[in-house]
Amino acid sequence: MQKITVFWVLLCVFSNATGQKPNKPGDYLLPEFHIERRQALRDQMPANSVAVFFSNSVRNRANDVNYVYHQDPDFYYLTGHQEPHAVLFIFKEPQLINSSTTDEIIFVRAHHALMELYDGPRLGKEGALEKLRLDMAFEGTEFERFNLDFTSFDKVLFYDFFNDVRDTKEKGDLFDLIRQFREKVGYEQDDLSIEPRNNNLDIVMLDSLMKNLRGIKTQEEIALLRKAVDISTIGQREVMKAMHPGMSETEVQGIHEFVFKKYQSEYEGYPSIVGAGHNGCVLHYIDNLKPEIEDGELILMDLGAEYRGYTADVTRTIPVNGRFNPEQKQIYDLVYEAQEAAMEVCKPGAGFTDLLKATREVVNNGLVELGVYKSAAKKHITDPETGRNRYYPHGCCHHIGLDVHDKGEYDVLQENMVITIEPGIYIPSGSPCDKKWWDIAVRIEDDFLVTREGCELLSDLAPRKSEEIEALMKESSPFGELVLPELKD
Repeated sequence: MQKITVFWVLLCVFSNATGQKPNKPGDYLLPEFHIERRQALRDQMPANSVAVFFSNSVRNRANDVNYVYHQDPDFYYLTGHQEPHAVLFIFKEPQLINSSTTDEIIFVRAHHALMELYDGPRLGKEGALEKLRLDMAFEGTEFERFNLDFTSFDKVLFYDFFNDVRDTKEKGDLFDLIRQFREKVGYEQDDLSIEPRNNNLDIVMLDSLMKNLRGIKTQEEIALLRKAVDISTIGQREVMKAMHPGMSETEVQGIHEFVFKKYQSEYEGYPSIVGAGHNGCVLHYIDNLKPEIEDGELILMDLGAEYRGYTADVTRTIPVNGRFNPEQKQIYDLVYEAQEAAMEVCKPGAGFTDLLKATREVVNNGLVELGVYKSAAKKHITDPETGRNRYYPHGCCHHIGLDVHDKGEYDVLQENMVITIEPGIYIPSGSPCDKKWWDIAVRIEDDFLVTREGCELLSDLAPRKSEEIEALMKESSPFGELVLPELKD
């Protein structure tokens, strides 16, 4: 134990002596943001309650390799903490803890010299106090001995647990924290319909409170979302210029994601969707393995950069050879018209269903006019309330933010919501229509800020009109000139 402690001290001294520059960019959300968000949650909580948040689990990829860690969005929103194996308590009213009064406590990983040599430094409870500016911090190993009478609260708010947390065998890890919490509050079964030991446990209310908060974006969040959207649209532009028949879907994906990294986007906000030809008819196609995209095909590209935790969501559909054929252009322009109709409706007070119905009406009427289906279109409509049909099977809008499908209410639009509008038409082979329409798949997805009087299109750097796309695709790109040696057989 003494050797480990000495090693840790020497490691810290060495790190400070090198005078290295900070390893992270300087435009992450500041502690003041997270402090204010914790207070905003506290203001909404019922009297005499405590809200409990656990960090995300570490997910295993294979054998001794884990996926790159990604923090739980609620946990990051409230703390800024990006490490695993932590739990946060937010109290409605101040509590007397260890002879001090506090309304928030965080438990974080203890320092571990050997593991930090492999994985990098840990924040520790000192860092949680200093850098995150939490009011009170402990090490996760201290939670087992932490005495808090949970029966004294009218409400203990938390999310239900999923069976996806591995026991790392490190004392005080997330596995331990969850097990110990369940024991402390008397939630030892997986179903609250079974009478728990304490009847003050609530696994429903917290999600509603977080939706109220996260659905309306602050100015700091909007600034980061603007950057994420701009990066994503620049990726779309570069691919439009570089696109030519013979490219692979993986190559197209690579150009997008190179642009993301060029602008210091940490991750993709979700698995990239790059579907050429019939693959575009698969709504969440993420294989992206087609080795050679053919002349005359469309390619649907749904990708979003994640920047400082905030995710864009932008889709463009373009002709691989630079020119839409007549049928492709007709379908594309119909989807564009549907999106324009929703934009006209998008303003505070409008319902999410109003935007959906606007797009459905344009798509349904347009497909009848094109003869894709007969005037007796009702047989193709599966939901009379929304006009949902076989060729437009998904919704129109969702919140974006820390999640690509972000938390928020889906009733009435409010100022400073950031949402998508994404109509689409997908006509797979074998559809009951003229074969000339088969394998045409078009989605146009853009990101919008709801303003006081309407909406602002955030993703306008990537052209939306068919004529503008064709014009941009005539420009040259360094990616289009990239030639690499052939791989050996």
